[in-house]
Amino acid sequence: MIEDIRNVFKKDPAARSFVEVLFCYPGLHALWLHRFAHFLWRNGLLLPARLLAHVSRHFTGIEIHPGAKIGRRFFIDHGMGVVIGETAEIGDDVLMYQGVVLGGTTLEKKKRHPTIGNGAVIGAGAIILGNIRIGDSARIGAGSVVLKSVCPDCTVFGVEAKPHSGGIKGGEILDHNHVDSYYEEEINNLWSELHKIKEGLKK
Repeated sequence: MIEDIRNVFKKDPAARSFVEVLFCYPGLHALWLHRFAHFLWRNGLLLPARLLAHVSRHFTGIEIHPGAKIGRRFFIDHGMGVVIGETAEIGDDVLMYQGVVLGGTTLEKKKRHPTIGNGAVIGAGAIILGNIRIGDSARIGAGSVVLKSVCPDCTVFGVEAKPHSGGIKGGEILDHNHVDSYYEEEINNLWSELHKIKEGLKK
């Protein structure tokens, strides 16, 4: 628990005091309750685990299935509307913002939710669906829809998210707003091609 609290200070510049973090961070509360619910789930107490997860969702606005596997120093900032499915797996040092969905894409009882690698950052409102892997230190832009696996040290953004160079490096952990517009680049390329065609027709 001390490690989790220190992690908040490391990843959220708004955190000011130990007492504030202890009482005013629903992402932290959801994580702690999930650990207990996951313990119950692994020991066959499925209904109590689901009930505890339901209570946690009511008080924090964060829905984590007790079957989900979560590593160390996981931090959900703000958190409202986050949904993490049953077979999701989250590595160490992952940072996640509000409205993120780690969803499944099949009704079959198998691995059907994403796996998030160590050190990944997932921006607000991102939707990641299916049994895919987000690589270590990858960055998912806010509002992105990710349907395919993402390589390590890579940034993706858009609907459907498109890859771009560079993942998380040094002090960039909160700079997930600094991504180029994939669509703007594509439109500029189209205009360039159109200009060349017009010049060719004139000649």
